[in-house]
Amino acid sequence: MERQIMIGYNDEKLAASLHYPSKDEASKGRCDRVPLIIICHGFIGSRIGVDRLFVQTARELAEDGYMVLRFDYVGCGESTGCYGAEGLKSMIAQTRSVLDYGLELTDVDPTRVTLIGHSLGGAVALQTAVRDRRVSNLVLWSAVGYPFNDIVNITGQDVYDTSVKSGKADYLGYEFTPAFFESLATGQPFQEATRFGGNVLVIHGTSDEIIPVDYAFLYQKVFWMRPQGCCDKEIIFQADHTYSSGPQRSQLLTKTRTWLNELETAKEDWQHWMI
Repeated sequence: MERQIMIGYNDEKLAASLHYPSKDEASKGRCDRVPLIIICHGFIGSRIGVDRLFVQTARELAEDGYMVLRFDYVGCGESTGCYGAEGLKSMIAQTRSVLDYGLELTDVDPTRVTLIGHSLGGAVALQTAVRDRRVSNLVLWSAVGYPFNDIVNITGQDVYDTSVKSGKADYLGYEFTPAFFESLATGQPFQEATRFGGNVLVIHGTSDEIIPVDYAFLYQKVFWMRPQGCCDKEIIFQADHTYSSGPQRSQLLTKTRTWLNELETAKEDWQHWMI
């Protein structure tokens, strides 16, 4: 079952879709509560995703027994507000507001929370997890590593320059303020990664022309430096930034589902051992 909802954030409304877990799968575990997954979309994206990536992801994960929330950041999709007037700090706060909502849902286990972030959403998910101990696991798809440089490479230097000179600049119908770009410059995902103590899965495609696949190796190297928490990596041959081709998308979703389900199985086995 799916439900469309609105989640409050300051004076704005975040449009979201809530996917309830399959009853058959949810009832298999010994725990009555179910794990929660929140999907964070990328730069000027939406909770639907390119070629419905996030819709498909949420539905398949719900079949596996997860409660899944996908949402639009302020000014994106069906949410209210202006995206370019916000910034990285605001997106982190928005993600935490969605997390607040998700953890208030009946039957959600607060100790089994995963953030899935794509592109800029990966950097936001990581920096949210660093600041919020309620997040247990991270799944990073083609994650941004240097927010300011990566996003300016997407918009073009002229958009940034116009924003600084005129106080605003247009990019694909979105109006960006200097404050938006300034906020990106403060984001340092690679430096902050060591502060997250949970489990991480990093996935990237070799044909990604927007965010370099090298970032996946850098992320794994940084995560391996931590005293706790595992980090696994999957490099998908010929996958583009949005995993648009059938075989590559199938590999993306299969790896993500398998990895998450193995974590759940390990947790259940540990609980049984403790008993």
